Amino acid sequence: MKIITRLKWAQWLCLAGAALAVLLMLGATRQVRQELQRNERAGEIVSGVVSLRYLSLEFAQTQERRAHLQWQLRKESLQGLLLRGDLFRGREEERLLRGLQRNLPLLARHFSELVLVRQELRGEPEKADVLRQLEARLFGQLMARTQDMIGDAEELARRSRQGVLAAQQSASMVAAGLGLLLALTVLGTLAMTIRSVAHPLERLRRGAEQVGAGKLDFRMNLKAVDEVGDLARAFDTMTERLRSTTVSRDELVHANAALHDEMAVRQAAELKVQAQLARLSLLHQMTRSIGERQDLRSILQVLVRSLEDQLPVDFACVFLLQDGVLEASCVGLGNALLPGDAALKEGAQVSIDNNGLSRCVKGQLVYEPDISGSTYPFPQRMARGGLASLVLAPLQAESVVFGVLAVARVAPNAFASGECEFLRQLSEHAALAARQAQLYGALQQAYHTLHATQQSVTREERLRALGQMASGIAHDINNAISPVALYTEALLETETGLSAAGRGNLQVIARAIDDVAATVARMRELYRRREPQVELGAVSLNVLAQQVADLTRARWSDMPQQRGVFINMKLELAPGLPSIMGADSEIREALTNLVFNAVDAMPDGGTLTLRTRSTGEHVLVDVADSGIGMDEATRRHCLDPFFTTKGERGSGLGLATVNSMAERHSAVVQVESMLGAGTTVSLAFPLLQAHPAMPPLEAPPPSVAIADSMRLLVIDDDPAVLASMRAILQRDGHEVVAADGGAAGIEQFRLAQAESRPFDAVFSDLGMPHVDGRKVAASIKEMSPATPVILVTGWGQRLIPEGDIDARPASVDEVLSKPPRVRELREVLLKVQKVGYSPVHD
Repeated sequence: MKIITRLKWAQWLCLAGAALAVLLMLGATRQVRQELQRNERAGEIVSGVVSLRYLSLEFAQTQERRAHLQWQLRKESLQGLLLRGDLFRGREEERLLRGLQRNLPLLARHFSELVLVRQELRGEPEKADVLRQLEARLFGQLMARTQDMIGDAEELARRSRQGVLAAQQSASMVAAGLGLLLALTVLGTLAMTIRSVAHPLERLRRGAEQVGAGKLDFRMNLKAVDEVGDLARAFDTMTERLRSTTVSRDELVHANAALHDEMAVRQAAELKVQAQLARLSLLHQMTRSIGERQDLRSILQVLVRSLEDQLPVDFACVFLLQDGVLEASCVGLGNALLPGDAALKEGAQVSIDNNGLSRCVKGQLVYEPDISGSTYPFPQRMARGGLASLVLAPLQAESVVFGVLAVARVAPNAFASGECEFLRQLSEHAALAARQAQLYGALQQAYHTLHATQQSVTREERLRALGQMASGIAHDINNAISPVALYTEALLETETGLSAAGRGNLQVIARAIDDVAATVARMRELYRRREPQVELGAVSLNVLAQQVADLTRARWSDMPQQRGVFINMKLELAPGLPSIMGADSEIREALTNLVFNAVDAMPDGGTLTLRTRSTGEHVLVDVADSGIGMDEATRRHCLDPFFTTKGERGSGLGLATVNSMAERHSAVVQVESMLGAGTTVSLAFPLLQAHPAMPPLEAPPPSVAIADSMRLLVIDDDPAVLASMRAILQRDGHEVVAADGGAAGIEQFRLAQAESRPFDAVFSDLGMPHVDGRKVAASIKEMSPATPVILVTGWGQRLIPEGDIDARPASVDEVLSKPPRVRELREVLLKVQKVGYSPVHD
């Protein structure tokens, strides 16, 4: 076979290998794109299922029609996604998809049944208990079903992410294998050519030397049928003729010169093949280095550094297309050697000219062999830096050019056609790697965003559950403290012989009861910010500090002394301290929490300081201890809900409650601490300009007149509350009949009506077993519409829906919150007596 034929075959083999490489890379790219589409579809399914869960929670909390409609729309959207399962073909993925498709109708059925139960609950209140149990069970099933679907959807998303990574690895392996195959093909062709050309030529050279020396009996005897074989046979024929005829030396010189020219051509072809092989090896090496990077910045740096070191070039830079302008994103080291203003800085912008850069942005490779005479701005700038030849290669992925690779050399016409083709192929590989890096970064960002969202939702759910739990136990707490509140008020009002210390202790008890009631009512503000529920007034921090010191004396004095520990309490109260606007019970509760934390921080004793001061714009109260202190990490997170360093002894809500109170009062919480040096917590309240003077310590409220003697019926299932209310009302001169429970109260009222001894008013508890306060009020109104019914409830204003003051039950005339106050009982009796026992609602 001829040598030229072998070279052509080698050329066609290289072209075929390149075409095969392109086809396989396109197939790998298509596989990566399909895997990304699967991942995107899985992410949409996860988002849809999570949205159904959150909308279910919103409907359970608000019961709004908007949440119902959004749930239905989201369910239909998710159903459409699940039916379009053509992207998922794995057995496990199809199983997960079928599980989601089966669970979605069941989830819709649970939600529809929950909506029907809600409707029946509004239409048939007599079935409230059964319907609420059914509602709770349906809601639990709904949450369990959505949790299962979230787990399946997240597993589907995880498998799709694994598919993306596998497709990327497959693409890299295909590229590496094809590069190796091409290299082996070229090396084999080159070795075959060297063996069939170089060795015969060397033998021919030695024969020429011998013939030139006069030894005309030399024979090549080469049997090859290629050009070298023809040359050897011609050489043998020449020597035969020389030996048989007389040959002139000039002809021999000419023949020798022709032979040397042929050898030069062969050597040039060999050098060209070797250069092409070196560029292919360099392309493989650079492609592998780029493929190992996952971020765009490092990919561009590897590209530029490799070109400067291994091609090499005198200047290399990568521009990214930003809003129609090219911005220098990565500049090589050769840029620093350019003189004057020719050097580029990272971030520098270059306008797109009408020649080279514009053609490159359109996807063409541009080669300028000599830019010294160019009239366009960018080539002129490069020429001022001493550069002469310039190549611009587009960075193109999915038919979109997002950047330009610019390389230059000092010498004109410095880039051969093979090097230009090398730069074109390299730019394609770099563009594909950059695109994959962008997709990988977007995927990582989406994952981190989803993780942060899950943590935020979990935290909010914990806060919401805490608020709901606090609302649920409010009734029991208020029932428990109601007798204490009533008897304490009675003692303060009637026992004139109390000592000053005894009266002060009773006042502390009364304030503590008020704080407990306010705390229970305010617990839900941990998850519902900025909902003021009490009326603000002028407050003296000096008075509150003294009250907190007295209220917590047992905690910082008596209890530590039992363990042999002494804590010294210091009160540093600024004289003439201005007033602030706030709720004294909330601020007193916050200071109490801070004092308790300070005592816990001094297990071996120390100094506890309560300090007040004014800065002209703010009034501050400090709670300082000399305890163990906090490190910087603990100090940064100490105000977060559920963060605690006390282990099982702490709930992590003390400082969070203080911070919540500060937000409601537009105050600022400052924490200064150091390990071993104690902690100081400062509350800075804005100064109340309208009341610069300190209010009196405790101005007693004006007295309320006592209504005329009335015949009253008191109904409650708690004996202590029943006894305390009866005692207080009897002390005011009223005839009181007590009934234990709702059924007994209705029966007592019926007997009084039958005996013509009706009651002037009825007090009834709301939360009672079997027959609650609403049923009692409705029954009494049926027997005597004119009799006032006063509902006393441990849930306070929960009887009335938020934002709807007209939604009080028609059978209830007044509502009192537990613990009831003596003043409130007298005011409500005066009110119903003043309206002449007429019903408030028709």
